[in-house]
Amino acid sequence: MLLVKKFGGTSVGNTDKIKNVAAKIAKEYKAGNDCIVVLSAMDQSTDELLTLAHEINMDPPTREIDALLSTGEQVSVALMCMALDALSVPSVSLNAFQVSMHSTGNHTNARLKKIDTERIRHELDGRRVVVVTGFQGVDSYNDVTTIGRGGSDTTAVALAAALHADACEIYTDVDGVYTADPRIVPNAKKLNEITYDEMLELASIGAQVLHNRSVDLAKKYGVTLVVRDSHKDVEGTFVKEVCKMESMLVSGVAADKNTCCLTLCGVPDMPGYEYRIFDLLSSNSIPVDAILHTAAVNDTIDISICVSRDCAPRAEALLKDNAANLKIKEVSVDNHVAKISIVGAGIQSNPGVATKMFEALFNSNINIKMTYTSEIRITVLIDEIDMEKAVRAIHEKLLGE
Repeated sequence: MLLVKKFGGTSVGNTDKIKNVAAKIAKEYKAGNDCIVVLSAMDQSTDELLTLAHEINMDPPTREIDALLSTGEQVSVALMCMALDALSVPSVSLNAFQVSMHSTGNHTNARLKKIDTERIRHELDGRRVVVVTGFQGVDSYNDVTTIGRGGSDTTAVALAAALHADACEIYTDVDGVYTADPRIVPNAKKLNEITYDEMLELASIGAQVLHNRSVDLAKKYGVTLVVRDSHKDVEGTFVKEVCKMESMLVSGVAADKNTCCLTLCGVPDMPGYEYRIFDLLSSNSIPVDAILHTAAVNDTIDISICVSRDCAPRAEALLKDNAANLKIKEVSVDNHVAKISIVGAGIQSNPGVATKMFEALFNSNINIKMTYTSEIRITVLIDEIDMEKAVRAIHEKLLGE
């Protein structure tokens, strides 16, 4: 079998953990399987490098940020190969340039375009474990790029797709995907399996087990993902296209504090103004994940939008700088909000699910600021202070025993 195994930063956070991972890989290798291992930088090292960068320059060039951050994975893969060598397992470390992992040129947020597999296949044919740097690619100028936080998951799935691997295993510090964060809901249940669509929704709204782009890529190419614990030999959670029919209408409850609500007051209720507002945001690479506007009063409307907190200062500045041209009377910002979402294939055909969610919030005296939905998800925006209480209440109502 050909297996792609990805280990995150906490799994390779120190030399003892690296040796532990090496032992797992050695066991797989000696069982006769071919292994490609994708590693993140050691725990906290990316943050430490960013701190160094901002001590030098508060607004460093993104090209140089990528050049700096890519060194973290270089350290991980080199140390892993040393650990494997100590176990008599032949291996080779490869960075994005050596693999020829082609990406777009959007520094700090590039997207993978194509992977040349010749070098990796050559190493596998020589019965070597191939240890690859996650999180990075190389653009058309041979400059190193990074593909966003959590991007090592995407690297692993892309390699699994390109090489038609039998499975892509994502090792982390939890033993699978749960119905809620066990740190918030102690009686959360581990799922044996979950669909791509459900996992994609959960990953997009705060569940940090998998990077959302990796799930999207896995769905596109039919890669079976398995979420496993890097410290314990237990069965994980399979992420795939079709799952067995289960009684649960809801697969999980997720919370996300990485959100900010901006309200644009007094926008003219005329064609073209909303287009100009959102064109300004999109042309400055500011994604908006929720939009709500009020009914017209005195020929004006208020528009509320949600953006990530790291994008919020830029969004606020852009909108205020262009308020006169866009005829916006006022821009207000609420940084103390959180998104709570329920996800499940049963939501679209069971209207009672939404009723129970809102009942749980009502019984907990939690006010809803905004609601938006997809076919398999319902999301509400609430005060951040109520986040954990809301997750527990909704989980108990919809997924409790």
